[in-house]
Formats: sequence, structure tokens, C-alpha cells
Amino acid sequence: MLRMLRAQKSSGTSLSSESSSGYPHICFGGRASTSTFRNRVRMTIVEVTRRAGGIVPTRALRAAGFSDHAIRQALATRQIYRVRKGWVATRDVDPAVIRAVRARGVLTCLSEAIRRGLWAIDDGQIHIAARKHAGGIKSTGCVVHWAEPAIPRHPDVAADSLENCLLLVADCQPHERAVVIWESAMNKALVTAESMGRLPLSRRARAVLATAAPWSDSGLESIAMTRLRFLDVRILQQIVIAGRPVDLLIGDRLVVQIDGGHHVGPQRDKDIAHDALLITMGYVVIRVSYDQVVNHWPEVQHRIMQAVAQGVHLAA
Repeated sequence: MLRMLRAQKSSGTSLSSESSSGYPHICFGGRASTSTFRNRVRMTIVEVTRRAGGIVPTRALRAAGFSDHAIRQALATRQIYRVRKGWVATRDVDPAVIRAVRARGVLTCLSEAIRRGLWAIDDGQIHIAARKHAGGIKSTGCVVHWAEPAIPRHPDVAADSLENCLLLVADCQPHERAVVIWESAMNKALVTAESMGRLPLSRRARAVLATAAPWSDSGLESIAMTRLRFLDVRILQQIVIAGRPVDLLIGDRLVVQIDGGHHVGPQRDKDIAHDALLITMGYVVIRVSYDQVVNHWPEVQHRIMQAVAQGVHLAA
């Protein structure tokens, strides 16, 4: 289903802001002692763990100044729990991240895209990246990505950086689905085509980058736009007509509107009213549903191709 869809060791300790993996991380460095830092900030093990994304290796807690006794006490009082040997977590961590760590990997690719809320079609598997020189990877029920990351992974992170995630998506997923995920990240201003283009790209990643654009307002729109690019006509996205954006404008006056799950109730009434206004202005409107785009696309495409063949998209 389509879903709307870290650190160098030294002698001191500080807490950094959120990293590109979507998880904050503990950063070791500076001159202040760890005990001085803990006294100043007065953070508990739970707070430090949450600041690190809710899941950390116990070595990171020790480096932050917590003793083995304090860690055992937090485990005994169920403030945190043991994910596997050497890793602990709070109880509100995404289950996909837990599965990745238990498999001795890092959550990445499609699974990490879904965790971040990008538009994606879930394949029902957990995608993990194997840590460098990792042994004992538990691959049952997982898709394991062994490729070296473009952006180095710190050994303490449980989820991959967005850029690494997108690059793996390009090589792992069908082209169309990869484009949808990349466009979602671009639409949310999490990455740009320029920033991705500066990374080492595989042939498939270059093809995705050449296709992806930030204009799609939903995953359905990304799918439709990708499938209609073969038409030898101009297609514009999110152009404002009569005070509201339309999903696709083909040529001069053929409007394609795509209903997602939010097109119900008052929103649906507004959509219908806007369609009527567009028609009175001389536009031709084709409105399609989620089910039509995802499960009955050939029928939708045929209808649009018929309209273009008849010149419906051209100004009168």
C-alpha cells in the first residue's frame, strides 16, 4: 500500500542535533569530563537514549558517563530494554529499527523511506544495510544491502542517512517506485537534485535523478506523471487555476485530478465545485481515484490518450 509513504571519541561528551539518519546522535569530543557534562545537563539514561533516537549501543551510554550498574538498573526497572547484546532501547522505538538492529544491520532503503514518512509502496520486507566487516548478519526475512555507503555510517547508528537510503532505493526498487520515493524526499525539501547529483551515482540512480522532480504533491501524482512522460505534449504539475492548484495540466486545457485518501467529505465537495468551475472556464477535467491509478492504470492511460488524440488538450 502507498503510504504518505555519528561521532568522534575523545575525553568529553556533548549531545548533537539530529543527523541525516533522522536520529540525533551522541558526539564525543571536547575537554569537559563526561561526569561534569552529566551533572550540568542532568540527563537520565532514558533521556540520553531518546536523544539518540531511542536505541543505542551500551558503549555509547558508557561513553556518556553511565556506569554498568546504572545501565543494569535501568534495564531492571524497565526504563529501557535489551534489544540484543550490546544494544538497548526505549519502548517506543519503531519496530522496523528494532528488527534491523537484531539482524545486526542498519535500517535503510525502502524500510527507512517508509519510516521517514516518504511516499512508498511497502514490499513487506525489512531492508537493512550490513555494517562494514559485519559478521553474523541474520538475513531471514530481510533484504540485506552489502554495498559500501556513499556517506559513511557511524557504528552507533541504527538507521541510515537519507542519501544512502535513496541511493539504495534506486538500485533495489523498480524505476517508477524509486522515482516516487525520490520525488517525495524532494517535495519535502529533504534533498535536492543538485545535492544528490554530487554523490557517486550508479547507472540506475542517474536514471532516477534524471526523472525525479519536486513538484508532485502526492505519491499518486508521481506515479501518474512518470507513466505519462512518454506523451509528446507539455505536462505541468500543481499549476494554480481558478485559485487552486491542479494535479496535472496536459497541454492547454486538459486537467487530470487525482484523488487520494483525503478526498472525502468537505474536501470532496470542494474538489467537485472546483471541477465545475474549471469546466465553465473551458477546461476538460478527468478525475481519477487511488484505485484507478494503482490497480487500473491502463484504463486511465487509455482515456487520457484518447483525449489527446482528439485534441482535447489544445486551446480552442
